[in-house]
Amino acid sequence: MSEATGMKIVVTTDGPYRVEGGVPLSNQIIETDAEGGSVEWREGDKLRAQAEYELCRCGQSHDKPYCDGSHDEVGFDGAETASRAAYIEQAQVFDGPEMELTDAEPLCAYARFCDPHGQVWNLIEQTDQEDARGLVRHEAGHCPSGRLIAWDKRTKQAFEPAFDPSIGLVEDPQMGVSGPIWVRGGIPVESADGTPYEVRNRLTLCRCGASNNKPFCDGTHASVGFKA
Repeated sequence: MSEATGMKIVVTTDGPYRVEGGVPLSNQIIETDAEGGSVEWREGDKLRAQAEYELCRCGQSHDKPYCDGSHDEVGFDGAETASRAAYIEQAQVFDGPEMELTDAEPLCAYARFCDPHGQVWNLIEQTDQEDARGLVRHEAGHCPSGRLIAWDKRTKQAFEPAFDPSIGLVEDPQMGVSGPIWVRGGIPVESADGTPYEVRNRLTLCRCGASNNKPFCDGTHASVGFKA
């Protein structure tokens, strides 16, 4: 994955994410079908994005999505517990006739695009059929965290969506909650200790403060009912 030039997100010690390089910022809304299944992304309002800005990581700011210093008042523990291993080292492989699916479960952001049409793990077994191949590409490609990646078995190439470097703030009306910070287009993320995480096309950072896989989202925002 190529790295976005001049942009970076720095995880600060027990504090916010410092975003450098004027990264565009907008709300990204999960749209659902009649059965409540996640089917598409819709862009919402664009937010102010200066050359450098700080996004709340503790979930307690009164100026969300921006930091207002509340992490100091609440004694936020932002210790990073996520694995530093590369994605492919964390992922399980699901094999199908024409495609493979890799799945790094600890990165799940609970966006649920993988569930419609019988779930993507079952659809991968049907990829000798064109319709199933299309559904696998769609469902895996819409996973904001990149937990799921679909691969062409013949070329060994991933079916990755094309993103301009940007940040999305996930809103999940179906669940009535606000989701993670969706980082897109190869923006580097640097740990508070200065160590870079693997540069990826898509990943999700916790903004409710409750993830057990910090700095990444693990879906806890849904169980705690986080609202921005």
